[in-house]
Amino acid sequence: MTASAGPGTDPGTGTAAGPGAPVAAGRRRGVELLLLTGAVLIPVYGYASVGLARGGAVPPDVLGYGAGLGTLALLAHLAVRLRAPAADPLILPIAVLLNGLGLVLIYRLDLETAEDAAAPAQLVWSTLGVGLFIVVVALLPDHRLLARYAYVSVVTALALMVAPVLFPPVNGARIWIRVGDLSFQPGEFAKILLALFFAAYLAANRRTLAFRGRGLRRFRLPPARVLSPVVTVWLISVGVLVLERDLGSSLLFFGLFVLMLYVATGRTGWILAGLALAAAGAYAVGTVEPHVHGRVDDWLDPFASVRAGQGPGQLAQSLFSFGAGGLLGTGLGLGHSALIGFATKSDFILATAGEELGLTGLTGIVLLYALLVARGFRAGLGLRDDFGRLLAVGLASIVALQVFVITGGVTGLIPLTGMAMPFLAQGGSSTVANWIIVALLIRLSDAAREPLPGEPGGDPPAEERSPLLAGNLDESRADRRTPR
Repeated sequence: MTASAGPGTDPGTGTAAGPGAPVAAGRRRGVELLLLTGAVLIPVYGYASVGLARGGAVPPDVLGYGAGLGTLALLAHLAVRLRAPAADPLILPIAVLLNGLGLVLIYRLDLETAEDAAAPAQLVWSTLGVGLFIVVVALLPDHRLLARYAYVSVVTALALMVAPVLFPPVNGARIWIRVGDLSFQPGEFAKILLALFFAAYLAANRRTLAFRGRGLRRFRLPPARVLSPVVTVWLISVGVLVLERDLGSSLLFFGLFVLMLYVATGRTGWILAGLALAAAGAYAVGTVEPHVHGRVDDWLDPFASVRAGQGPGQLAQSLFSFGAGGLLGTGLGLGHSALIGFATKSDFILATAGEELGLTGLTGIVLLYALLVARGFRAGLGLRDDFGRLLAVGLASIVALQVFVITGGVTGLIPLTGMAMPFLAQGGSSTVANWIIVALLIRLSDAAREPLPGEPGGDPPAEERSPLLAGNLDESRADRRTPR
């Protein structure tokens, strides 16, 4: 049943916004389809603008580009309409829009480096990512089934992180597996598997972890037998990544662990301890590791090389790009961010957006990420099971932490860490992994917004459900209705 727009209604849908409130699936999917239309047309307009700016004519394949992106969006929409009809209508359009803008920016940079075109390969990876999105949405009937594979997930994640050690480093970091012309970054998938493990383990031991055992007066640790497995997994994963010099992912996994532990226990002491450990670790690694020490020096004085007559480094060029963009930008295709160098299409692609779209366009992109993260947290608030809540928070936190680390690095807020901006930057592994995250958020939001058991359109009574799912579904109606 629908509700008139007003306080307590879901923006863009006109439906009751309270967690678990029954909503009209048809209207919600109609809103999603309308938003998807805009999410496809905006990148098509950007693609045409690049062609006009660079060559004075609209690219001849603009219709093919629009048809391809529109087909992918429509197939993903049909999968959601058929298999997750109660899902949040904003998540998929945001992902499509960000992915489309990323393709436009990479194509624009390809015009500066015709010998190293990346847009065709990125389009292939985007297609594969949407295909896996459809597979996850269509074949995963209930997110709670994933909790059964928690330990399989953590073993697989650790194996994926260790594997690059056996391969030669790329740009100083051992984070790639290369076989011939194909390359694969396993850490992008390990982050999803670790989020799944953390969610399952913390949900199973939430009350014990919140128990105040031995320790200092105001910060008491839970029993070691409960805390040690998850801390061991985290230490191994971060240690391996430090050895591989993949400090961006190390920071991501550390932040993910601390945030999920805080959400599971509600103890602010974990945040304080995490900040203290992060500061100590950053100081130690920045002092001992030359590669990291160099990045810290660049962060402290990005224009030192300019004064020394050696020309601007990557961070200085990035800051020049943001400054040149001003409020409204130079226009797509009219910037000079290609001067940044080899990482223009990956680590520093946000500099191209800042220069050519200006502060206005850059703010819009950051707000899209913020809205995606907010809808992920909203899905977690509406779920009835601890595992689902923690998994939604973990997946949304992955996106939030990546955006913060990358945006902070290219704008000079924090030292550079070397990660890919979700959906925008060049990188097949990153694109596919982020589409899997979106698929899981769709599944989680569908479970959070479906009607309660016994309500019209809801689940059948517990005795009529499959024994596989009956054990986890029944929690009190009061808990589902209580605002969080």
